[in-house]
Amino acid sequence: MSSRQLRLGAFMRPVSIHTAAWRYPGSYPDANFNLAHLKRFIQKRIVLVATASTTYDEPYHVARRFASLDHISGGRAGWNVVTTGNPESALNFGQDDHMEHSERYKRAREFFDVVTGLWDSFADDAFVRDVESGLYFDPAKMHTLNHKGQFLSVKGPLNIARPPQGWPVIVQAGASEPGKQLAAETAEAVFTGGGTLSQAQALYEDIKSRMDKLGRDRDHLKILPGAFVVVGDTVEEAQKKRELLDSLVHYDSAIAGLSVILGTDMSKFDPDGQVPDIPETNASKSGRERLLEYAAKTKVTVRQLAQRVGGYGGLSFVGTPATIADQMEEWLMTHASDGFNIMFPFLPQGLDDFVDKVVPELQRRSIFRKDYEGRTLRENLGLPRPKNRFFEASGTADAAE
Repeated sequence: MSSRQLRLGAFMRPVSIHTAAWRYPGSYPDANFNLAHLKRFIQKRIVLVATASTTYDEPYHVARRFASLDHISGGRAGWNVVTTGNPESALNFGQDDHMEHSERYKRAREFFDVVTGLWDSFADDAFVRDVESGLYFDPAKMHTLNHKGQFLSVKGPLNIARPPQGWPVIVQAGASEPGKQLAAETAEAVFTGGGTLSQAQALYEDIKSRMDKLGRDRDHLKILPGAFVVVGDTVEEAQKKRELLDSLVHYDSAIAGLSVILGTDMSKFDPDGQVPDIPETNASKSGRERLLEYAAKTKVTVRQLAQRVGGYGGLSFVGTPATIADQMEEWLMTHASDGFNIMFPFLPQGLDDFVDKVVPELQRRSIFRKDYEGRTLRENLGLPRPKNRFFEASGTADAAE
């Protein structure tokens, strides 16, 4: 077996990131809201990594929701920590102005500390549940957070036992300078946009080297680019599938998506003119910069750029099981990634193609497991269970408290 193993996840949103997936022949147009279809797509020991924003949510709510999910799933939950990038979101939360980019990341860092502190409200052995004595939990093994910071004030404790994993796995997706620093300090998995192989290698080393400076073990964070995978019996067949899928993207949907990413109403520009200079905005930074760099380099029109975004403009592996495995193996072995978040072009066929054709090829090369490595998400990602910051392993109060 190879010393490096791919870690694979599925990014389904809840079905596909491609806006035309519902129109592809053989797909289920109502799959996003049809539980029977979702159950068809998701089987076996599924893990649940959900997104909760640190910009427009409250840490007590997030801590309780994800702790509950971790208990219900038996330790298979993860929290995707995001800062909301869309300026329009402020209007849905009683605010007129969107929080400035650097401030969003400062709040996110404090938010993380509060949520994880709430998860550590109880020692692992606090709930003794002694029927004979009537002692349900040991009050000495409960910690009240009493947090008062720049953005947040939370007393605690959380009204639920410590999660089975200690903390649900921390996932992060920002690639701006503040985003990379937040990932190095807090994340255990990072969902990146991919880019070219050399760009991915540079990002990988950037984040991991920041971990070195912080004294964190590099293996305790998995970098997982999103990979849009289209499988065919030949490369030509796979390319035709992608071309058909992209042709089904409606322009109105595409231009709306492009406007959100660039933070500017792109519908006011000539669809068949080149992408104009777009001033700096308060929207998400890294995705916006990648798109504008691509537009400047390729001289695409507004319509072409919108079509790319409306389909999927990030990392794509389009080919046979062997060629796709070749690319994934190269990314893994050259330290461009620790694995991938797989995006299926359409369902159910895109999912079946990957599971039935690509996974066996990866297993044949001994770079992907043939069985689960454990029962929790942490175990299957090779991540340690975090220590309780307020209590020693024995359950006694930490002297540093």
